[in-house]
Amino acid sequence: MNYQWYPGHMTKAKRMMQEDIKLIDIIIELVDARVPLSSRNPDIDELGKNKSRLILLNKSDLADERYNQEWSRYFEQKGYYVLAINSKAGRGVKNIYNIILEACKEKIERNLRRGIKNKPIRAMVVGIPNVGKSTFINAFAGRACAKTGNKPGVTKGKQWIRLNKNVELLDTPGILWPKFEDQSVGLKLAMIGSIKDEILNVEELALEVIKLLKNKYPGILNQRYQVEESEDTVAILKGIALNRQCLLKGNEVNYVKASQILLEEFRNGKIGRISIEYPEL
Repeated sequence: MNYQWYPGHMTKAKRMMQEDIKLIDIIIELVDARVPLSSRNPDIDELGKNKSRLILLNKSDLADERYNQEWSRYFEQKGYYVLAINSKAGRGVKNIYNIILEACKEKIERNLRRGIKNKPIRAMVVGIPNVGKSTFINAFAGRACAKTGNKPGVTKGKQWIRLNKNVELLDTPGILWPKFEDQSVGLKLAMIGSIKDEILNVEELALEVIKLLKNKYPGILNQRYQVEESEDTVAILKGIALNRQCLLKGNEVNYVKASQILLEEFRNGKIGRISIEYPEL
């Protein structure tokens, strides 16, 4: 299966970001804590040259805690400010304000020396589709400012949000990049729901998830679905279908329904806290 999704509004969004970057003091980049590298748009490093950078490991409650800590160290060693957060529950969000002030300290001091007071720090919030930008902005602002939805492509335009007299946020649409050089990146993004399921083969994707869980989290599928993990991936998917009574007329196994259930429970953390990518420290 070829993993790719780049609708027209993403080209426009990238152009907007290129125009707005000169107004920005700091880029707040949300990544999915389960796939921190694959959920980073390589274009953003190019866009964000000479800007302060903060990486938020969002959905950290869905990722394996030991890898959250390792990824934080990994990005810190590369010179980023880093914080693991769960914007849905608001965990870690209160710490961000002080990190922004710390990251932009030189800019604030330079403004004061020039006699410029009360000029707000401007932060651009970026990230790929369905990484939780709008949920984060609403949690950070303490009010509903951005439209949210548990599917990619909800935010289509940009908007400025004034947090207080010191910080303004620019919300931007989620953008992927036109071509994944490495198809394993596309696979990981499909697993977490950053590519629309409608354009994917969900059965193939479910088999990849089973393969990952068998290798990295042995026993977890048996615990959730009472399946025999020593069997091949198709047999395990059949076992999941039978466990969840996914049957068509004549007791035929409904593999599509079983795949959808597995993907939904995998993405929502019901199977457990799963990391898909692991840092090389």
